[in-house]
Amino acid sequence: MSFFAILFALLLEQVRPLPRGNPVHAALRSWARWCNRNFDAGRANHGWIVWSLAVGLPSLLAFAIHVLLSDLLGWPFAAIWSAALLYVTLGFRQFSHHFTDIRDALDAGDEDRARELLAQWRQADIRELPRSELVRCVIEYSVLQAHRHVFGVLAWYSVLAAFGLGPAGAVLYRSSEFVSRYWRYQGTVAQQPVSEAVQAAAAEAWRVIDWFPARITALGFAVVGSFEEAIDSWRNQVQRFPGDNDGVILAATAGAINVRLGDGVAKAPVTRGGPGQSDLDAGETADFISNQGREPEPAYLAQVVGLVWRSVVMWLVLLALLTLARLLG
Repeated sequence: MSFFAILFALLLEQVRPLPRGNPVHAALRSWARWCNRNFDAGRANHGWIVWSLAVGLPSLLAFAIHVLLSDLLGWPFAAIWSAALLYVTLGFRQFSHHFTDIRDALDAGDEDRARELLAQWRQADIRELPRSELVRCVIEYSVLQAHRHVFGVLAWYSVLAAFGLGPAGAVLYRSSEFVSRYWRYQGTVAQQPVSEAVQAAAAEAWRVIDWFPARITALGFAVVGSFEEAIDSWRNQVQRFPGDNDGVILAATAGAINVRLGDGVAKAPVTRGGPGQSDLDAGETADFISNQGREPEPAYLAQVVGLVWRSVVMWLVLLALLTLARLLG
């Protein structure tokens, strides 16, 4: 059931992607603001209370509805519920239009347009970014977004669904990632009253929750790319920055396609906010520098696309085989 829910959600998302400014994201923003406004008293334990409400309750609700549908109406309705939640939490089209527009601008030789589009996506000041750094930034931010929107969701959904928790894993992962980003944005760029305790709790919870999916993504990139180089880059990254999940993904990407990544791009400062998705796309940071590999060129963007899609196919095939084994067993 999990495999078919994932497949249906991916196909539906390709045909009809979730639009920007959709009611789901708006509701999640309102819920995060309400939890913070009513339960944030600035103390460390209050930070965890706010996070538990903002992330735990939606996850428990997703699980409870899954159980009710399964018990009262049967597994087909539970599968539809899982597919619906995967549709709003999983998918390329929630970020891929940014990547496509930037790649088209680079292919046309319009670097100024590419910088403008990347600045809008990244919400960072990159006006003085040279060509190689521009491509490097696009590669880094794209693979991190692919991880958050696709591989991380797949990992948590598949693991918890195997234990009968339905789509709770997908909701847990995306909600945790969102509140960590959103409260950091609100407390820094937007200058809203979000205490350091809430921001710290959300950041720590996200680091723990993303530990396993980050390594699943890195492993996938290694398998479908240059395996030895990816593993070697991954090992060097862990030795230098053992607690950085994003760095693991970037290291595996650098080795898998033999490109030099890191050193400032993923750390580009968030400098402005605005309407639309700015509060959803506030910047992440990563500690990673790759001293080996070739300098990034626009041609590498096609390799990144191939790397991501091969990883998706690999994990879908693996899930299909596990589903088949379970049905036959």
